[in-house]
This record gives sequence, structure tokens and C-alpha cells, in this order.
Amino acid sequence: MKRWSILAATVCLSLGVMGLGVFDALAKPPVAQKKVEKAPVDPKAEAAFREQAKKLLSGTELDKVLALENKERGIKADAMPVVNDLTFLRRVYCDLVGRVPTNDEAIAFEADKNPIKRDELIDQLIADDRFVDRWTVFYADMFRLRAQADGGGAALAWVHQAIADGMPHDEMSRRLITTNGKAGAAPEVAFVLGENADPMVLAGVTSQVFMGVRISCAQCHDHPFDVWTQENFYGFAAYFGKTQRIENQFTRTIYAKENERSTVLWPPEGKAKADERKPMKPSFPFDAVAVGETPEYIARLNSLRAKQKAEKDALLAKANVKATNVDDLLAGASENEQKAKGKKQDDSVTKEAKQDAKNLNIQAGLYTTSDWRNELANLVTSPRNRFFAKNLVNRVWADLVGRGIVDPIDDFSDNNPPSHPKTLDYIADEFVASGYDLKTLVRLIVSSQVYQRAHVYGLAEQEQQELEKSFLATPMRRMLSETLYDSIITAGHLFDVKHTPGKNMKTTWRLSQIVKAGTGRQGLALTAMKLEQKMAMNGPKTDEDEAAPGVDLEKGIELDFTKVLANAKKEESKVEVEEMRVMSKEEIEAERMRAQMQTQRRGVDYIDRYVKATFDDNPKFGSSLRMSSPAAPEHFLRVFGQTDREVLGESRDHAPNMRQALMMLNGLLTHEASRVGEFEAMHVVLAEQKNLDGAIKLAYREILTREPSADEIKEAKSIIGADKDPLDGMADFRWILLNCNEFRFLP
Repeated sequence: MKRWSILAATVCLSLGVMGLGVFDALAKPPVAQKKVEKAPVDPKAEAAFREQAKKLLSGTELDKVLALENKERGIKADAMPVVNDLTFLRRVYCDLVGRVPTNDEAIAFEADKNPIKRDELIDQLIADDRFVDRWTVFYADMFRLRAQADGGGAALAWVHQAIADGMPHDEMSRRLITTNGKAGAAPEVAFVLGENADPMVLAGVTSQVFMGVRISCAQCHDHPFDVWTQENFYGFAAYFGKTQRIENQFTRTIYAKENERSTVLWPPEGKAKADERKPMKPSFPFDAVAVGETPEYIARLNSLRAKQKAEKDALLAKANVKATNVDDLLAGASENEQKAKGKKQDDSVTKEAKQDAKNLNIQAGLYTTSDWRNELANLVTSPRNRFFAKNLVNRVWADLVGRGIVDPIDDFSDNNPPSHPKTLDYIADEFVASGYDLKTLVRLIVSSQVYQRAHVYGLAEQEQQELEKSFLATPMRRMLSETLYDSIITAGHLFDVKHTPGKNMKTTWRLSQIVKAGTGRQGLALTAMKLEQKMAMNGPKTDEDEAAPGVDLEKGIELDFTKVLANAKKEESKVEVEEMRVMSKEEIEAERMRAQMQTQRRGVDYIDRYVKATFDDNPKFGSSLRMSSPAAPEHFLRVFGQTDREVLGESRDHAPNMRQALMMLNGLLTHEASRVGEFEAMHVVLAEQKNLDGAIKLAYREILTREPSADEIKEAKSIIGADKDPLDGMADFRWILLNCNEFRFLP
């Protein structure tokens, strides 16, 4: 392919965004604002505001609330219009299911004349399996879940299953905060173990992740810019004071458990003598709605959950399901024993056995719940704690709209008030009243005109920013790295093979080392190798087993969430005993030989041999949404912004850089997506029908989800015609489209 002849122009397209002032402006830190006093909320005034908003404009109630709030703020600018169908289609597919739409999906949507087809599409995408995958990535970023950490893979699988099952956000959060147990067996415990069960770290993480409040600065001294004192921080950290991370030296088991004594002492070390420091009493320093008040959104939540409980009880009663408890089992065992012996058992013995069974805890120490952390979870997730609902609403809003109502998204404070507090209150109320349902929240935002507005062009930078801050125009957003990855695969038809077998046979040479005759102990090495091979025969296969030779920075290990959770349940069902795991004879022998080989390595000489390998270069790629995450630092996903999830509050970096451009220009993923396969519709249109105009239009629709202009068709013909083979010319042209900014930015 003659791609280097157009490299200079493409590099300019790829990196041209660096010079756009709007992106420089978005990257600047927010201007410090003066501290403001909290104003008491007047329920009557709030209700009157919303009633007035309903009468103001067309659109959803969310649009009306926002419009009225902008009017009260003195914003007189007109809002940008709602985008056309294809633009909306591309945007909503990327946001909800993490990829661009296919041409067939675009044709079907255009053909649909139903006036509410956008709402129906939103419902369809929310019900799609990929919605669960896409929003698992959102939660994994938020909770900072790492597959490589203790129990991290099981935690990712658990979050995925929780979203699929419709688990409410408050329940999900409550279980992450409270769960103890073995890493992997109790998936939720990964949140606590991810911070090594350190009370001080967990205090800052819990506050910032679940409530968007940065209280960590108060650990060493009173917060310099906010209301939090060091005593507030220690009181909050005390909820985790009894939690401890344990690693068994024999079984290598890692788990979280509760101690009898708290490790969080007050006053802090250095401010009092050692004998004067006492365990700190847990305290919750955050304001909440008074218990005597029952706002309308809480009443709706209570009504919803009462209805859900009644429906569940009715189903159980209909199925005649009865939970079996210890008393039932003992009563049955006692009755059977009496029948077998033909005599009545002493009542005192039965009573004593029952009491022993109740006191028996086969998972003692590992799964003991924490009263303090249970109390904390209830306080954090309470509908009376406004920070909790607003935090998630603000994060989802920023993810979908491009800017948080509170910005940065995890800095709720008097010094950083929301730009639209009434709009934030409205969405948070609806979220709580829905039973903390993520899908309802996403639907509420995506169905609004706010989400569907066009970008603004041609205005001064300050005017453009003002429109975007007022949510009268949609800010420019780059695709998430996972969305970009899966969109390249979708546009390039790489989710399955697209070439006929044997079409792309390639030969490579692999470097191999063998032991030189007469050195070391070849027999020992071969025996150990055979044992390892035998043990690996029934082990899990990875993508690497059948991959073509070479280094690949664009593929990853795909997690089978179902299998991961099944393994976690197996582990959870086992009785945890503090003893060494019994190894098989083969494992012991292989371990002994491996150790012996290490001591004899100095006496071994090797000969380099190159082995010829032939393979069919007909690649296909899996979804990045199912990859073990975070990916390796050099991987495509990390290069395009995925973080290592180690640093609290670290957001994805969407700034362009040279590594991104080079990976798109030279990477395997883009190269394979550009090639035209025999199984593609493009091959039929171009090679069989000889319809060049139709092929160009198809390329635009598959990659950019739009029709090309007459000038674009003319330019495409000149590029494709520069190559003798139209298939190679089309590959060059598709490569250009994949490398343009329009592909990587949401419309």
C-alpha cells in the first residue's frame, strides 16, 4: 500500500487537534472560587421552580429544569439544535455500547419513520449485552478495580454481573464497603484489599469515590480550603479501624477480616504520649437530610421498594419456597435418628446440639461482618446523604455530556459549587426515586435535548466555553480508548475473520534455544518439561496459544466473567482452614526439578536455532470491554487514556500525543481494519460490482457514519485510483479515514 505518500497530510489530521484552543482551554485547571455559604433548601420553593420549568419549553422535564435555571442565571444565548439522526446514532452507540454502529444498523434506523424511534433505540441499546460491558468499564474506573490486584478479576466479573442483574447502585456500594473474606472467593472484598485494608487510605478513597468529597487532605492537618478537620478525618477512618489484611504464609491466601481492637488512635501520633492515645470512636462528618423530614423523592423510593418487596414475597409464596435453616436440619436429623434407634432422644441433648450448631461458624474470622463498616455503608448509601446520589449522577453526566455539573467530578465542596445545582438536585432525586437504577439514570440523560445538542463552531473561544458550560452546546469529546478500539474493529469487520482460509499465508522464523550436548543435565530438564506440559494440558488456553508469532500491543487477555464468578463461588463454598495446600506428586516433583535446574544453570551451554513457522494471517479481535484491565502500559488502551487505576482521583487523559498517532498510523489493528476482506460487503461492491462511488459511500458510512460530499467522493477517487489494484487503493483510503480526527471524536 502506498500509504507513506500521504503520511504528512495524515499526521497533520491526527495531531491537528493539538492546536485547537478549545482543547487547551478544557485542559486548564478551574479558576479558584470563593467559599460560599450553604443556603437552606426550601422544599416549597424547589417545587414551585419545577412546576414553572414544566411550562417553559418543550423537551423532557430535565431540559425544562435546565432551561429555567439558565434563565435565572441570566444566560440569554440560544441553544444549539439537536443533531440529525445519523449523528445521534453514532453518538449514542459509542456512549451506550462502546462502538460505532454498523451500516446495516444505520440503514435500519434511517428507514424507521416512528417519531419516537430515538427513545426506542435508547431502550434497545440499554437492553443490549454490550451495555453491561461498557458500563462495567465505567464502574471499574470509578472503583479503581484492577484485575492484577488481589481478587481484582473476580471483582470485575462481580460488577459486570451486578449491572446485568440490575443491582441498585446503593446495594452495590454497600457490599463493596462492608464485605470481608478471601480474595477471589468474595469478589466485593477487592475494594478493601485494593487499598491493603489501610484505614487511613480507605477513608479518603471511600469519601472521594462514593461521595465525591476530598477529605484526604485532613489526614495530617485541618483542611486548608474546606470545612474538614483532622478529627473529622480520624473519626471517619475509624470505621475501618478494625479491618485487617491477612496473608497466610502456608496457603498464600489473602483475605480481609475484623480485629477486636481498632488501630485508629486519637490524638494522632506525635501529638500525645503513647499511653494517652485511645481508639477513635467512628463518626460521620457529612451533612444529611434530617430524619424528621421525608422529601418527595424519599417517599417515592420507599413506595417503590415496598412494592418490590411485596412482589418478591408474592413470587416466593407462589413457588412455595421455604428457606431451610439450621433448626430445620437438626429437627429432621433428630427425628430420623429416633426412628432408627427406636427410642426417644433426650431433649437436653438435642437442645445442646442446636446451640452448638448456631454458634458454629465454618468461616470464622474470614467472613465476620463489621458493625462499624455496616453502619458506615448505611450512612454513605442513605437517601438522606445527598452526596452519594449526586456523586454518581455527576459522574454519569460528565461521561455522557462531556462536562460535570460539578467539575472536577470528585470535588464536591463549598469552594467548588455546582454550575447548575437545581438541575443536579432534580436528576439526583429521580435517580434515588428510581431505586438507584443505573439504566434509568442513563436513559434520563440520553433522552434529553441536552445530550443530543450539536457542537458549536465559529464563535470566539470564550463564547464557545460559555455555551458548553451552560449545556447549550455539546463539548467535543474523544472516544474512550475502549470505544475507539472496538470502533476500529467494527468498522474494519475484525470481530470475525474476513479473509478466506489460506489467502494470507505467511512465514516467520522463531529463535529457539536448545541445551548443548555434554553440558548440564538434559535428562533432568526434559523430565521437568514433560511434567509441566502434562500439568498444563488441562489448563486454560489464552489467545496467545494460537496467535501468530511476534509482539502484539493491541491484543489482550479476555476475561470470561461467567467462569470467573463460577470459580469464585466454588472457592466461597469451601471451608477455609489454616493449613498448607496439599500438592500433587507431579507438582512436587516438577518443583523439585525446577529448583535443581536453577542450581545447575551455570554449567549449561545453549545453541541458538531458528525454527521456521508458517501461519495463516487472518486475524480477528475480541472486544476491549472484556479485556483484563487495566492493560499493560504499552497497550493500545493505555496509550489512548486508560489509567492504571492506582492513583485516587486520576482521570483518563484524553490529550493527543505522538504515541497515539504512531499507533494509529503503523499499528496492526488499523492496518488489518483497512484491508478489504473477501467476506466484506465492500469486496462485493468494489471487486464484483465495480461500483467505485458506492464503495466510497460505504466506506464513509461504515467508518464515519455519514454520507460523503461530492468533493469528498472526488478526492477519494484520486486516492484509490493512485493504486493499480482498487482493493489496495480502498485499503489506503480506509486507513486515512480511520486516522482522521472525525473518526476519533464523537459527533
